Amino acid sequence: MDNKILIINNLVKKYDQEVLKHINFEIDKGQFIAIMGTSGSGKTTLLNCISSIDKPTSGDIIINNNNISTYSEKKLATYRAQELGFIFQDFNLINNLTAYENIVLSLVIAKKKQLIKNIKVLAEKFDVINVLNSYPYQLSGGQKQRIAAIRALIKEPSLILADEPTGSLDSKNAKALMQTIVKIQKEQKATILMVTHDPVTASYADEVYFMQDGKFIKTIKYQDSQQDFLTTIIDTNKNIEENNVL
Repeated sequence: MDNKILIINNLVKKYDQEVLKHINFEIDKGQFIAIMGTSGSGKTTLLNCISSIDKPTSGDIIINNNNISTYSEKKLATYRAQELGFIFQDFNLINNLTAYENIVLSLVIAKKKQLIKNIKVLAEKFDVINVLNSYPYQLSGGQKQRIAAIRALIKEPSLILADEPTGSLDSKNAKALMQTIVKIQKEQKATILMVTHDPVTASYADEVYFMQDGKFIKTIKYQDSQQDFLTTIIDTNKNIEENNVL
C-alpha cells in the first residue's frame, strides 16, 4: 500500500442523478494515467472530487494513506496547496505577476520556498528561461502552458492533476509540452492523472482509462511503441463512441 499515491474506494457523486457510479481506482507512485470519455461521462467530476473542488456523495479518496474525505475545509486547503499540482486547459496564470512570480507564488502557498532554486532548471528544460520575467499577456499559448506545467511540477506534489492540458495548443506546442512533461515525470517519478479528449495526448500516458456514464468501462496499457498505443486508443475510442462495443 506504501507505493499507492491514490486509492479511490466506491466513489459516488450525485446531483439530480448519479454522475459517478461506485468508482474504484488506484494509482502507484510514478504512474501517468489518462482518462478519456465523451462529454458528460464523469471524468471532470472525478478530477474535481480528487482535487476537493467538489465533495463526493459517498466513498473514500485516499492520498498517501490519508483519507481526504474526512478533512476539514482548512485541512483541504493545505492538501491542495502542498499535495497537488494543477495544469489547466486555460493556464490559470495571474495576469499582474510575471511568469517567474506565478511559479514562486505556488511555492510560497505550499510553504516550499526552498525549491525556488529549481525554477531555472525546469525553465531550461521547458525552453522558457528567456521569458521568466514576462507577463502572461506577453506569452504565447504554448509558453503559458509550459509555465503552468513548471508551476505544477516545481513543488514536487504527491499528485499532478491535468485537465485537458493541450486543449488550447496547436499540435506542435502540444507535442513539445507533453514530451517535456513525460521526461521530467520520469526524472522526478512524478504521479500524473490527466483528463483529455485527445488520443495523441493520451498516448503519452502509461495507461488510459475510458469512462462512460459515470464508470470505467475499459483500460488499456502502453504497448511496444507510442504509435501502437495511439492506434489502440483511437480504435477503442471509436468503438465506444460509435458502437459501444469493446
